[in-house]
Amino acid sequence: MAGRPKKYLSLIGLNLICLKVVVSAKTAPEIPTIDQAYSKISNSITVEWATVPGATSYLLTAEDGDTVIETMVANSPGTVTGLKAATLYQITIRSIGTTGRSQASPPKQAKTVLAAPILELHSPSPDSILVQWEAVYTAVGFSVSIMRANGLGTIWKENTTDTTLTFTSLDAGTLYTIKAYAWNANGTPGDDSTCNQRTSPRAPANVQVSFDSGALKASVSWAPTEGTFNYTVMASSDSSELSCSTTFSSCAISSLQCGTEYLISVSASNDAGSSRSTPAMTLRTVACAPGRVTIQEDPPGHLSVSWSSVDLSDYYVAFVKSDDGLEVHCNTSLTQCNFFSACGFTYFISVFAYNKAGQSPLGDVFNYTTAPCCPSDINPVLVSSDRVEIVWSPVRGAELYETKAVDGVNMVECNDTAPACTLSALECDTKYNITVYSFSEVRGSNTSCTSQFITTAPCSPEIKNISKDAFSTINVHWRSSNDDATYTVTAKGEKGLYQCSSTGESCTLWGLPCGSAFSVTAVAETQAGQSLPSFSVPLETVPCCPASLTVTQVTQSVVNVSWTVGTRAQTYMTVLESHTRWSKCHTHQNHCLLGCITCGVNYTVVLKAISATGLTADCAYPSYFSNACCPLGVKVYRLGANGIRIHWQATRGSANYSTDLYGSKGIFTCAPSAGLSFCDIIEIPCGDVYTVMVSPVAETGLKLTFCPKKIYSVTCSGSTLGMVIYRGKRNAEEKGEARH
Repeated sequence: MAGRPKKYLSLIGLNLICLKVVVSAKTAPEIPTIDQAYSKISNSITVEWATVPGATSYLLTAEDGDTVIETMVANSPGTVTGLKAATLYQITIRSIGTTGRSQASPPKQAKTVLAAPILELHSPSPDSILVQWEAVYTAVGFSVSIMRANGLGTIWKENTTDTTLTFTSLDAGTLYTIKAYAWNANGTPGDDSTCNQRTSPRAPANVQVSFDSGALKASVSWAPTEGTFNYTVMASSDSSELSCSTTFSSCAISSLQCGTEYLISVSASNDAGSSRSTPAMTLRTVACAPGRVTIQEDPPGHLSVSWSSVDLSDYYVAFVKSDDGLEVHCNTSLTQCNFFSACGFTYFISVFAYNKAGQSPLGDVFNYTTAPCCPSDINPVLVSSDRVEIVWSPVRGAELYETKAVDGVNMVECNDTAPACTLSALECDTKYNITVYSFSEVRGSNTSCTSQFITTAPCSPEIKNISKDAFSTINVHWRSSNDDATYTVTAKGEKGLYQCSSTGESCTLWGLPCGSAFSVTAVAETQAGQSLPSFSVPLETVPCCPASLTVTQVTQSVVNVSWTVGTRAQTYMTVLESHTRWSKCHTHQNHCLLGCITCGVNYTVVLKAISATGLTADCAYPSYFSNACCPLGVKVYRLGANGIRIHWQATRGSANYSTDLYGSKGIFTCAPSAGLSFCDIIEIPCGDVYTVMVSPVAETGLKLTFCPKKIYSVTCSGSTLGMVIYRGKRNAEEKGEARH
C-alpha cells in the first residue's frame, strides 16, 4: 500500500514530460534546409529550399562580416536584395509559423556577381562609335556587343581586357544598341549595361541657293541625310556671320547686307554630333540704296533731285509722289532728275539702284513741302469773355497754323497743327483783329493771309451788395464796365429761381419766400455773347412765422405758449405784454412757460422767429385775455336743517363762478346768480368730508381747475346737519377753523 503513491507519481511525471514535448513541437516549425544559393544580379542572392510544414513565411539572412541583411519571403525561391556586388555572403534561413520561428538553418555561402560597367559612348565620325568605361572590381575581362537598335542587321561582339573599344564601318546617322558586361576569374559574367548611341550624320549634298532681293534673304535647300536631327546653314562675309537652323531640308537666312558677298555652307547634326560643312558657295546681294539725296526748288515750281553713286549699280530710278497720291519717276544712269512741283504740296522722294541681282533696298524717303496756302472760311465757334475759339478748313501744305489776336496794344497768339485755335487770356468786352497764318517748317509762314475783327463777350459783373427794403423786396446792386450790356440777376434756391433784369446797375427781386436760402449771381449779355456769372453771394430770407400760436392758462399766474415750427427758425422769443407788465421767454423749442401773468388782464402776443444767422421775423397774433382771478375767502356755512351756503370774495374783473363739492356720498354743484358772491346747496348729506372749490368760468364755458381747494367736514345732529368744520387746504395754506 505504501508503494502505490510513488507509482502514481511516476506516471504523473511521465505524462508531464510527454505534454512538454508535444507543446514544444507545436511552438515552432521545422528548420528548413537550403538546397542552393546563387547570384544572377550583382545586388541580390536567390535561395531555394524545401517547404517546411506549418511555416507561413521564411526569414532569409545574408551576412558578409560587416553587415546583416534580412528579407521576409512567403515561399521558395526567395531573394535577398540590397547586397554589394562581387561580395561573398553567408546565407541562412528560418521558418516562421503562427506559434513562432525556427532556429537558423545551416549556412550556405554564395557570392554576388560583378557589377555592370558604366558606359560612356561617343561617335567621333559618321561610321564609328567609341565605347569607354571604368574598371569593375575583381573583373578580369569585358564583353561588348553592338547592333542596330531596330534589331536589323548583324551583331558585332568584342572581348577585351581594356576599358575602351571602337566599333568602325558603321552606318552614318543610325541608332545602335551597345551591351557590355564584365566577368571574373571563374568566367562568371556580371550584370550587363545597355545603352543606345547614334552615329553622327554625313554632310548634306546637292545644295541649292536662291536670293530674294526685296527681302535681302537667301533660301538654301539640300538633299536630306540619314539620321539628321537638325541642319545649320552658315553665311559668312568679311564683316559678319549669319546662320539659320531647321529640321527640314531648306532654310532661309534673312537680314543679309546689301552690296556684300557671302560664302554659304550647310552642316547636319544629331544627338551624336555634327557633320563636316559642305563646300562653300558664293552669293552676291543687290547694291545698296543711293545716299546723300538732296532736293532743291529753284525756281519755284521746279524740283531738282540728286544723289551719290553706289558700287555695283547699273542704273537708278527716282520716284516722286505727292500727298494727293500722284506719282512720277525717271530712269537714268546719271545721279540727277528734274520734276515739276505745285504750290501747297508735300512731295515724298525716294531713289533706288539696280543691278543683275535686283532692286536695292528702300533707302531714306525724303519729303519736300512747297509754300502753304492761306486758310479760308475762318469761323468763330465760341466767343466768351476771355476766349475765342475759331475753326477753318485745312489748307494744302500747312504743317502748323499760327493765330494772332491784336487789340491795338496787346497781342495773343497760339500755334497748332489742327485747323482750330482757342485764343485765351483775352480781355472781356474788347474788339480784336484776328489773323490765321499757315506755316511749314521748310517754307515758313505765309504772311499774305487776311484778318477779321471779333469782339469778346462782356465782363462779369461784381455784386456789391444786396439790400432789403421795408416791403421785404430784395434790391441787388452790382458794378461793371461793359458797353451796352443787359444784366440778369438770378436767385437760385431750393424753392426755385427768381430773376430780374436791368441795363443799369441794380434790379429788384420780388416774391422771395420766407425761410429760404438762395445763391445770387449776375450775368451780362451783349451782341458778342454772355459773360460768365459773377461770384455768387448768399442770400437768406427771414424765417417763416409759425402758422399758429396757442396760449393755455396753466395756473393763475402761469401760461403755456405753444406754436408750430417756423421754417429756418432756430430759436423763438415770445412776449406777452399788458399795460402794466410784460413777460417773455427765449427758447429753441416750440413752446415755453411764461410766469408773472396777471389774471383778468388783456395781453398783446408777439413772437420773434430767429434764424441761425440772426435774421428775425416779427410775428403778431391775436391778443390774449388772461383768465379771471380765483376768488378769495371761500367759507362754508350751515343753512337750515339740511343745507349749506358757500361764500367768497370776488376779485379783479367780472367773472362767472362755479362751485363744486366733492364727497364720498356725491358731487354737488351750484352756480350763483349774476353779481352774487355766494350760492346755496339746499340739501346735502351730513357725516361726510367735502372738498370745496370755487372756480371762474371762462368765456368758452371751460371751468378752470387751478384754484385752491378747501376741505370741510359736515357732522350730523340726529337727522339734521350738525357742525360744519374747516379742515384746511390741500396746499396747506390754512389750518382748521369751525363754523356753525
